[in-house]
Amino acid sequence: MSKKHPVIAVTGSSGAGTSTVKRAFEHIFLMEKIKAAIIEGDSYHKYNRAEMRAMMKEASEQGRNLSHFGLEANVLDKLEALFREYGETGSGQRRYYLHSPEEAEYHNGRLGTSNQPGEFTPWESIESGTDMLFYEGLHGAVVNKDINLAQYADLLVGVVPIVNLEWIQKIHRDNAERGYSAEAIVDTILRRMPDYVNYITPQFSNTHINFQRVPTVDTSNPFIARDIPTLDESFVIIHTNRCFHEKFHIDFPYLLSMINGSFMSRHTTLVVPGGKMGFAMELILQPLIDSMLVESNKLR
Repeated sequence: MSKKHPVIAVTGSSGAGTSTVKRAFEHIFLMEKIKAAIIEGDSYHKYNRAEMRAMMKEASEQGRNLSHFGLEANVLDKLEALFREYGETGSGQRRYYLHSPEEAEYHNGRLGTSNQPGEFTPWESIESGTDMLFYEGLHGAVVNKDINLAQYADLLVGVVPIVNLEWIQKIHRDNAERGYSAEAIVDTILRRMPDYVNYITPQFSNTHINFQRVPTVDTSNPFIARDIPTLDESFVIIHTNRCFHEKFHIDFPYLLSMINGSFMSRHTTLVVPGGKMGFAMELILQPLIDSMLVESNKLR
């Protein structure tokens, strides 16, 4: 961790809803005029789209499991090096994964390259003068015998809807945005399950604060659900861990007074109506970001 160059990481699996938290942070950055170095987790996959398909086919033929949730399909040593270097110097190496023709056109124009969608841009240095680093992806809090990303993050946020809701969100997103069939999406969920259990869920014991959406409608069979439960059909459980309380102070009585319909289920757990999720995120996160920025400015 570094008070001079703060590192924030938001982590959650595919379909978990990390983009919702990312938007809350981006709104705070905009309002507070904070210049953040935005790091996308997909940029630290090991293989481009074509290579990953070939590697998955080879792994399947050999009876091995391979998915983006696992360590083998990512370059987490480079992500760890980025977290460490940014905390020390405010810089580091990053690249971009090109999801679409529009992203490819933008970065090719910026860099003078000719990369296609599904490929990576070359590694480049983060621009100077950023206030903090913001990572959003699958592995922001991974800790194992070889990698310890959590030790370099000043604020770790987990996005963890209950698993049936996570699957419903993934099925609908991948079908609507990527054109995948329901059968193909279910196959992906099954293939990723060992890595989900071994590498994704353990992170949420390392995060400082977790946001978990729980629907109040029937999601017992996510594979036939016709729609995604709305925020108003949900509660959001906001849990903070012991290390978080040692590092930050959360004024729970203030939050209870500000968020109608909220209540405490445990002394470290606030429950809010789903429709208030974005509001609650900003109420909780903005003071934390402000305090990190104040400490950072004192040391620069």
